[in-house]
Amino acid sequence: MDEQVVDFVLSALGASSVREVSLIQSLWSGYGTISRYNLEGGERSSVVVKAVSLEGANHPRGWNTSLSHQRKLKSYEVETAWYEKYASACGENCQVPKCLASTKIDGQVVLVLEDVDAIGYARRVQQVAEVEVKAVLSWLANFHATYLQQQPVGLWAVGTYWHLETRPDELDVLADKTLKSYASAIDARLNAAKYQTFVHGDAKLANFCFSDDGSKVAAVDFQYVGGGCGMKDVAYFLGSCLGEADCESMEETLLNFYFDELAGAIRQNDAQIDIYALIVEWRELYKYAWTDFHRFLKGWSPGHWKINSYSERLSQEVIRTLKNTTHGIDK
Repeated sequence: MDEQVVDFVLSALGASSVREVSLIQSLWSGYGTISRYNLEGGERSSVVVKAVSLEGANHPRGWNTSLSHQRKLKSYEVETAWYEKYASACGENCQVPKCLASTKIDGQVVLVLEDVDAIGYARRVQQVAEVEVKAVLSWLANFHATYLQQQPVGLWAVGTYWHLETRPDELDVLADKTLKSYASAIDARLNAAKYQTFVHGDAKLANFCFSDDGSKVAAVDFQYVGGGCGMKDVAYFLGSCLGEADCESMEETLLNFYFDELAGAIRQNDAQIDIYALIVEWRELYKYAWTDFHRFLKGWSPGHWKINSYSERLSQEVIRTLKNTTHGIDK
């Protein structure tokens, strides 16, 4: 950290000294870093500092455009707003780090976050067992229940980083002409859902931190949180950690688990929601959410490992359904 950021952290947390322990990761496209720091003289022994340079732009796949840069800048504004206005509503069943302080200094956005490792979520996984998959699905269900039918003021109006309106370049180069022609109809179907919530927007395995036994989880990285159907998070998460065969064979079991958790969380929150109607609507939208991300991926990285026969089958089912409805087609 530069001297001004150090002074800010010390002042905000009432500490006498701060020392970098580890670089957790560099941000996508060279926009900054996330690092862990040890503190002395304050109430906390460690924090995580996300320092975002508003200048950076070095996309690893070559998408270095003005639109891409502006999307990144907005994502950091959204994340700051999320922590400042909304994150406190998350309870222990959808744990997130507390934002301890935030500021802008010399072209940087600085977020000082609670260290989730220090509160029992120190484990990261690259391969999942059923316990970890269900822990994340339970987190998503409780997160979605918490924000049902709320308006995402200050967040993305439509959450997720692959939202069609923000990805015209990837759509333009999409070689799958049929999927391309139905992209707007798929997007419209998801946006027209009666039951909306906040979606995490980047609910991949790497953004979840687990307890030692894998049964509990905390989530990080809220740059693309916004409004939407909860199926966007569920489909994206399952695709991030399961292979093609497991996506196919475990689909019904895992969706049943998610919806059981969602129903329980809605009842616990005492929300006035028709749970049955919500589940019927969202079950149907699962394949739309999957196809929506599939559309983005085929334009963004046509050779990506996630492009498989399961995704193609769901995509074809959605397109067949749309052909038999009154949804318009964007030729």
